[in-house]
Amino acid sequence: MSKGAKNIERNLLVILGAGESGVGTAILGKKEGFQIFVSDKGKIKDNFKAQLDEHEIEWEEEQHSEEKIFEAHLVMKSPGIPDDAPLVSRLRGKGIPVISEIEFAYTYTSAVLVGITGSNGKTTTTKLTHHLLKNGGLNVGMAGNVGKSFAKQVAETDADHYVLELSSFQLDGIEDFKPHIAVLTNITPDHLDRYRHDFNQYIASKFRIVKNQTEKDYFIYDADDPVIMKWLQENPILSQKLPFSLREELEKGAFIKDEQLIIRTDNSEMTMSTSKLTIEGKHNAKNAMAAATVAQLLRIRKETIRQSMESFQGVEHRLEKVLKINSVQYINDSKATNVNATYYALESMESETIWIVGGVDKGNEYAELLPLVNEKVKAIVCLGINNEPIINAFGNCVDTILETRSMEDAVQQAYKLAEKGDAVLLSPACASFDLFENYEDRGRQFKEAVRNL
Repeated sequence: MSKGAKNIERNLLVILGAGESGVGTAILGKKEGFQIFVSDKGKIKDNFKAQLDEHEIEWEEEQHSEEKIFEAHLVMKSPGIPDDAPLVSRLRGKGIPVISEIEFAYTYTSAVLVGITGSNGKTTTTKLTHHLLKNGGLNVGMAGNVGKSFAKQVAETDADHYVLELSSFQLDGIEDFKPHIAVLTNITPDHLDRYRHDFNQYIASKFRIVKNQTEKDYFIYDADDPVIMKWLQENPILSQKLPFSLREELEKGAFIKDEQLIIRTDNSEMTMSTSKLTIEGKHNAKNAMAAATVAQLLRIRKETIRQSMESFQGVEHRLEKVLKINSVQYINDSKATNVNATYYALESMESETIWIVGGVDKGNEYAELLPLVNEKVKAIVCLGINNEPIINAFGNCVDTILETRSMEDAVQQAYKLAEKGDAVLLSPACASFDLFENYEDRGRQFKEAVRNL
């Protein structure tokens, strides 16, 4: 069902990038009557080729046939392709619209949308929100940065509700997209290499999630986050604001008082004991507040929310307890791809910690970690091609810093350093692309190496 967001002539839809979002968009575009051409500069995975062939969609790999691409009436680009890539700039220069999968799929669904973004906590909040809504009996899909492609789900099953995890790259490609409920978990410097090392550009990208909201929509956000609060003071928005906070009691929104999580929306109030939350740490209390606020707005029964919070198992690669060996706890936090995520991980540690850190540095400022490293870290195991920034940052406050180039070696070195009662924490604070396919691959290799000890 079309919202008529754009009156685009349904002729040639070109898709740049044949990953999850590209193939999903191709399938939806074909269903909606477009001619489709999928072009990927790299190799296309076999499972995606099979899906394209099954739907009789034309594709190419390891090249971009520009003559064909420039015939497009509309282009959907993978979020991994930068906005200033020469091909994208030239397409826009010729007046050819270039959008994201999220924008394209939005046009063909009338579902109630919950959009979740933030530098950290997006995945946990998305999965917890989906868990609450599904247990509450809603017909709900989960997509975006997690789960199957949003476009593919709209093409094949089209749920009544979607919970969408949205990266800044996906938000950069929206024009008319509007979630009924928008969630912003926090904003800290991340991906600055993509935003010309301008933090303000990155902040503006995150706030695109509210740009089309009206007075009938809701915005849930962290009232303790100075970056969010400053932006809201300077940029009025139309949607109804529902903040959450660990520091203050709120007239509307979510907060903690006397070890009770309290959520106030419109004329409704819900409480539950913080001791019943299965996910640990202050950051996860905030993720729980955001998810529960969404569930309240969508009228999920309070008892269902409480029970669902108690049964939620957390997210793989996020403070995931792997094994205890010789009274040493091994923890996989591979999803911590920036400094702020690692801050949360170190803050939650209650034992002396051997910290495995490193990877592709995205312009990291490590200074905010120094107090926590001083207090909690007894040794650092660097895991990356370029470990110099980490050694320079922490060389004066940790006696033992080792360099490794493989996960197996990193885990072996941590094993030798750890004593009874310690923890070994993989929380890289960096992207994974120097030694691993992605953060999932890094986390799985960590778990495998721990199990092989």
